[in-house]
Amino acid sequence: MKLDECRHIVIEGPIGVGKTSLAKRMAEHMRAELLLEKPSDNPFLERFYGDMPRHALSTQLFFLFQRADQLKGLVQTDMFAKPIVSDFMLEKDPLFARLTLTDAEYDLYHTIFRHLQPKSPPPGLVVYLQAPPAILLERVKRRGNMFERSISMEYLQRLSESYMRFFHQYEAAPVMIINSENLNLADSQADFDLLLQQIEKMRGHREYFNRRA
Repeated sequence: MKLDECRHIVIEGPIGVGKTSLAKRMAEHMRAELLLEKPSDNPFLERFYGDMPRHALSTQLFFLFQRADQLKGLVQTDMFAKPIVSDFMLEKDPLFARLTLTDAEYDLYHTIFRHLQPKSPPPGLVVYLQAPPAILLERVKRRGNMFERSISMEYLQRLSESYMRFFHQYEAAPVMIINSENLNLADSQADFDLLLQQIEKMRGHREYFNRRA
């Protein structure tokens, strides 16, 4: 796979795995447009982490409208005129909803989701980052975002398992699956170069990279 031929690259993974940092570095490397989630804009998010059942639907719908608007804007302005690197994909949005919503709430959410999905081509490459839940929790606490202070190990475990199930079934684009536990893709040039080499070596639709400590 030739990285410079990818017009849209998505960096994905659970909370704390480092997808935003890698998306920024990849966009700089490719001289690409950068499209990032904006969790700090969600007025329900801090309340959600404090009381998930009560605030899950409002939190999820805000993110859904926000992400759909970001992608719709790109489609309308010819998103592939310049390479795009993003740290989210709308297709994974329902996995968060399925974790936190009641059945009735999920039915409502999914009806809205189907109507909002922009008609855009799939990405040229998805880089799916993984790490053990204990590592995710450590990274979340280290970055010190106030609205994330109530995130539990149990929630990160369930979220990680949902991501694994999602990408096990995902077939819309090539996926490079990276265990980031022993990689510093944001700050280490050697680790970042190693990732670029792994992408260039891709031959199949789904490939794995796991560097031991």
